[in-house]
Amino acid sequence: MGFAPHSGWAAMIVLGSDQSAPRVLARSRIDLIDHRVPESKQPYHAVEGLGADEAARRLDRYMAVAVDLAYSAIHLHAGDLAGRGYQVGTVGILDSAGRKGSSLAAILASHALIHSADGDHFRTALASAAERCRLTVYRVRSRDLETQAAACIRRPVIELRDAAKEFGRKLGSPWGVDQKMAALLAWLLLERGAR
Repeated sequence: MGFAPHSGWAAMIVLGSDQSAPRVLARSRIDLIDHRVPESKQPYHAVEGLGADEAARRLDRYMAVAVDLAYSAIHLHAGDLAGRGYQVGTVGILDSAGRKGSSLAAILASHALIHSADGDHFRTALASAAERCRLTVYRVRSRDLETQAAACIRRPVIELRDAAKEFGRKLGSPWGVDQKMAALLAWLLLERGAR
């Protein structure tokens, strides 16, 4: 199961394999916010002007909602796949290369760190939800994904890109960059598991 997270949502692709090649078993867009609380889409921006205690309380609430929504989606898809004879064992989350702040105060003092923290908020929610489902979690930096996949799958990057496009041709829309990256991440995990 591969995830390409964004602010408030993530693209999810699940790949499985028979003897010949991987194939898409599921795809979805997972919401990670309560849409009645739109500021939670950018949680660190939302608490930027608050004191540290109130900011921490709100961030905890936003995180609890994100984890619960991610857990429900992962659990639902894993259960559906189990009913079809597939077992989900690993979850991959595309990570950023952005800097991380050492404390909430340090994050809120830097606009660049706020942006990084917003993205990491949803990656952490996905990881926590997957761990709650007793799945192994791998976080792979987006910029390293193709290199790692090419080494593990033992195919050139251009072939992997073409294969990711082909998954989408078979399924139809939506199949953009997010789905391709999540599929490539799921394929990397599938190959690692096969070894």
